[in-house]
Amino acid sequence: MQEDRALSVSELTGLVKNLLEESLPEVVVEGEISNWRPASSGHVYFTLKDSGAMLQAVMFKGKALRLAFRPVDGTLVRARGAVSVYAARGQYQLIVESMQKAGEGDILAMLEERKRRLAAEGLFDADRKPPLPTFPTRVAVITSPTGAALRDILSVLGRRNAGIRVTILPAAVQGEEAPAAIVRQIETANACKLGDVIIIGRGGGSLEDLLAFSDESVVRAVAASRIPVISAVGHEIDWSLCDYAASLRAPTPSAAAELVSESAASVADRVYAATDSLTLSLRARLERARLLIETFSPEHLELRFERTLQPFRQRFDDAKELLVRGAGDACVSARHRLSSADAVLRASDPMAILARGFAVVRKPGNIRAIRNASDLAADDPVSITFAAGNAAARIVEVTA
Repeated sequence: MQEDRALSVSELTGLVKNLLEESLPEVVVEGEISNWRPASSGHVYFTLKDSGAMLQAVMFKGKALRLAFRPVDGTLVRARGAVSVYAARGQYQLIVESMQKAGEGDILAMLEERKRRLAAEGLFDADRKPPLPTFPTRVAVITSPTGAALRDILSVLGRRNAGIRVTILPAAVQGEEAPAAIVRQIETANACKLGDVIIIGRGGGSLEDLLAFSDESVVRAVAASRIPVISAVGHEIDWSLCDYAASLRAPTPSAAAELVSESAASVADRVYAATDSLTLSLRARLERARLLIETFSPEHLELRFERTLQPFRQRFDDAKELLVRGAGDACVSARHRLSSADAVLRASDPMAILARGFAVVRKPGNIRAIRNASDLAADDPVSITFAAGNAAARIVEVTA
């Protein structure tokens, strides 16, 4: 009988990995966080456990950054993800895609529905919210009189601007009676005009702890307030529906106090900066005015006139030079032509020809010169004109 082929550890682990990942592509697991370990890479490794078992889990950086709460050991959570096998250690683990506190799913769904409904009514519209004053002198604070939030607010206001008057309107910030108390104090602050701005809020807590600030009556009271409201509920990662109805959301109560209490040093710095800016602007304007006025001084006007006139002077000088040069060239040319004509005339002068030894023969009483010997006959009388004087002769013989 042939023995069954033995599987390597890797082969067996691969089979288990395929079986688990194919049969459990997505699961939702509820358990308590234990050994929460953020790595330097940004990934988070932790354990989910209950009374009977433990499950290793990992949440990669991109998913961990989207968490809406700060996980700590002992927190009961509901994690959604896929089961995988880490072959190097031979253990299965949950790769978490999303995670929320156990029991928060229904609350979040309720809050989202309420948020959509109130937004549709226009309670969160920006143009409905009254703007915050630049330098408020009175602040109404609606919070628990014994909470850390009030101590933080008073500490910041005293340090940054002790001149602000603070009216404390105590109210429960957690529990069934909290919404009515908060609404009542918002209405009191508006009716008695107890502040230029209202800070409403509390310190951090779970989603259930902060529900009073998402109560519909509280949200409507914030939206209806004629005095600007700063919502300062919880820490930076916490939120409530009051944040959307308020004129401004502050990440913490201390931050809300900083927003309404600009320090004297900060105001002085702004004044100095504005003074420097104004001084530089005035100096620049005066310099531009001086430069503009300089353009109308006699010296500058004369210079501008000279600059304007110079091209015309240059054109006139160039034209004069061209005219003089042209007239000179025309005179030389005319003188040359006259000289040539005189030479031609002198060469054509009959007297000049006669002076060279020639003579003109005519018949008596006829001014036409005889050019051909055949016009004469023997014994014809002729008149001969020399350069100096005339002579009469008679033809003795004609040879044509």
